[in-house]
Amino acid sequence: MKFILMMSGTKANFDWYSNWSKEDLQANTAHMRAFGKELKDSGVLVSAEGLDFPGAAKIVRAGPNGEPITDGVFPESKEFLAGYWIIEVETAEQAYKLAARASAAPGPGGERGSIPIEVRRVLPGAPLA
Repeated sequence: MKFILMMSGTKANFDWYSNWSKEDLQANTAHMRAFGKELKDSGVLVSAEGLDFPGAAKIVRAGPNGEPITDGVFPESKEFLAGYWIIEVETAEQAYKLAARASAAPGPGGERGSIPIEVRRVLPGAPLA
C-alpha cells in the first residue's frame, strides 16, 4: 500500500523555523536527509519533496473562461504543507512508525521535535490510457 506522509505547519511555525541558528538548521536538515536516505535504501520510498515557504505560494482557480486567477498567498489558510514523502509499505502501522521518525527531527538546541505528520493512504487510481 502507498501512503503519503505530509509535514505541515502554521505561518508562525515557518517564521520560527527561519530564525533558527545555523547549527540547528543543519542538524534538522541532516536528520531529514538521513531519514530520506534510509527510506530510499530500504526500498519503501516512492517520492519525496520539500516545498518552498508559504510566502511563495498562490491559490489558483479557474476564471470564467478557464484562465488562471491567482488569489494571493494562502489568504484563508492557517496551515501550510512543507513537504511530503510517498512510501510503499505493507501496513498502515509501518507508515505510522516512519511518520513518527520524521516527526522527531531535532529542533533548537537539539531537542527532539514533534512535527505534525499527516498520514494518508494513496488510493490506487484508474490506469492511464
